[in-house]
Amino acid sequence: MPRDQLTLPNGEKILPEGPDRVAALTRQVEKLNDGLRHHSATDVLRAAIDNVPNLALVSSFGAESVALLHLASMVKRDLPVLFIDTEMLFAETLVYQQELSERLGLRNVQTIRAQDVAEKDPDGTLHLRDPDACCAFRKTVPLQHALEGFDGWITGRKRFQSGTRASLPFFEVETPADAPARIKVNPLAHWQASDVSDYIDENRLPRHPLVAQGYPSIGCAPCTTKVKPGEDPRAGRWRNIEKEECGIHFVDGKMVRTGAKT
Repeated sequence: MPRDQLTLPNGEKILPEGPDRVAALTRQVEKLNDGLRHHSATDVLRAAIDNVPNLALVSSFGAESVALLHLASMVKRDLPVLFIDTEMLFAETLVYQQELSERLGLRNVQTIRAQDVAEKDPDGTLHLRDPDACCAFRKTVPLQHALEGFDGWITGRKRFQSGTRASLPFFEVETPADAPARIKVNPLAHWQASDVSDYIDENRLPRHPLVAQGYPSIGCAPCTTKVKPGEDPRAGRWRNIEKEECGIHFVDGKMVRTGAKT
């Protein structure tokens, strides 16, 4: 979907694409990061909604997703929530997604799926032969298409989750190869695992049913295993494979951030 000229709350007009757009978004991101350096996740979420005219939240409805979804439901219940159904998810995830959406009163959950699955992965074994290609086909590409109509998106990423996220800022500029630059928002960037757990308990939110069974991080069923006591929470994701990200936060194989001051 073609994107119109974007007008920021300060009146600055940003072209649909090109270096001027990147520069303008970078200035906006730096200002937001500086101004919200010591603010709460709720403040960051409100600022994102106020400053990015066309914004969506992307959620896997995984082990920790309920915290961010609950925050969003209190700030803006009709915020678009994009849920990627890879068609390889645990059945428990699909049930949880429906029940949680209803409980939180989320009014605009949109389910995204890959196209031409029967042609590109007819026997459902692509993940065994090429896990990166499977993630790209079933997750990254569908999400990129879905995000074409948005100027920014909200993620649940946190610094503690992996080394590639250790310096994660609240706001960053994403520069996709085949789409205009957009803003990525990480309201929970500074949260620790204990913060997420405490928030869920204090607000009496339902946990993903697989968490109690030993799955602290949940992705597609074929590529997710239980985690033993003492292991890294994400150790069960792509176990025994040199892979720790599905790819939706990468552009051309690299994590791209612009104006990501911390």
